[in-house]
Amino acid sequence: MATANGTLQGKVALVTGGSRGIGAAIAHRFARDGAAIAITYASSPDDAHEVVASICHAGGRAMAIRADSGDTQMVQQAVRATAEEYGRLDILVNNAAMLRIGLIDEFKLDDFERMLAINVKGPFVAIKEALHYMPKGGRIINIGSVSSEYTPINGLSVYSSTKGALASMTRALARDLGDAGITINNVQPGRIDTAMNPADGPIADRVRSMIALGHYGHPNDVADAVAWLASPDAGFVTGANIKVDGGTSA
Repeated sequence: MATANGTLQGKVALVTGGSRGIGAAIAHRFARDGAAIAITYASSPDDAHEVVASICHAGGRAMAIRADSGDTQMVQQAVRATAEEYGRLDILVNNAAMLRIGLIDEFKLDDFERMLAINVKGPFVAIKEALHYMPKGGRIINIGSVSSEYTPINGLSVYSSTKGALASMTRALARDLGDAGITINNVQPGRIDTAMNPADGPIADRVRSMIALGHYGHPNDVADAVAWLASPDAGFVTGANIKVDGGTSA
């Protein structure tokens, strides 16, 4: 298989929520760099199998695992299945997330709890399980959001809180994982053109005006940053929260 640079040759990566958008872009980039890939999906099997087929058609190795990131047992099983299939797990990307927008007086508690389960508990469970298989030199990369630090629109209190928790978890776990030689970092995308936040959505013009570069980002912009963090070049980077936001928060 032709690779982008071969830096992940022989590595195994699990990307949660890898069937679409940013997750799919990360999976494709990792595969081009030589890694064997597992992705999870919750409700889009056709998209997931299309990602797998595309990677395999190009000569790579990939598999899709159905796993709701808010379900502890399914998350644990996805990690185990990846390690069992490929014999190891070198890279974990916690990308799966849920977004609900709403003012606090109308926000449903069920949605609040569901967002906490997917956006905070899910990554924690995946990391905890991955440590059973991840060797020295392993990489854990969380996908947070610039909304944890910058919230220019109403209705983001719950989402921002979950992504803020993820950022804090990343910094603290860098201490816990340092002795094991495992790095953990958090990539914080800004306004990326995905199904969750489309560049032609109802508030896109207002949001675009807040971006220093004047346009939405592409999922590949995030994937490039994640690929660098997964590479040997980022071996001394841990506990970092790295913005990929086109200057939204500048």
